[in-house]
Amino acid sequence: MKSITLVRHGKSSWEFDVSDALRPLKKRGINDAKMVANQYVKSVKLPEVIYSSPAVRAFSTCKIFLEIFNLSEESVSVKEDLYDFGGESVIHFIKRLPNNYDSVMLFGHNHAFTSIANIFGDKFIDNLPTSGLIKINFDISDWKDFKQGTTEFIIIPKELKA
Repeated sequence: MKSITLVRHGKSSWEFDVSDALRPLKKRGINDAKMVANQYVKSVKLPEVIYSSPAVRAFSTCKIFLEIFNLSEESVSVKEDLYDFGGESVIHFIKRLPNNYDSVMLFGHNHAFTSIANIFGDKFIDNLPTSGLIKINFDISDWKDFKQGTTEFIIIPKELKA
């Protein structure tokens, strides 16, 4: 049994004249990521390994989760393959994960994460919102066999505010 937790980066700011990869989080993005991380940590045990896109907004979101998890930045590996908006690079990355890891958390981007959640999970979502998280379990023993799985849960910031 393997599991993937996908976390879309927090709400980012467009007010700075920087490249896409350098866009920072807005205050709302920081607050939403903290809420989701706190909810996640109540629900399940921590993943065995964490990977993040190198984009500032994704890695900043990841660092918020690390703080809540009480882990250091050395606990995360930054991977260029996760700076992907279509999903093909992320799927290829997942299929190459080391088999000694059963539970993996990825920080990245849309449309890739919504697409992967809908292709490989069993609950359709219109859109994984910023700071949204989805955990999918797979009945496989080798990541190269990555296929349809079962969506365990979805955490949406807006639903936590209700």
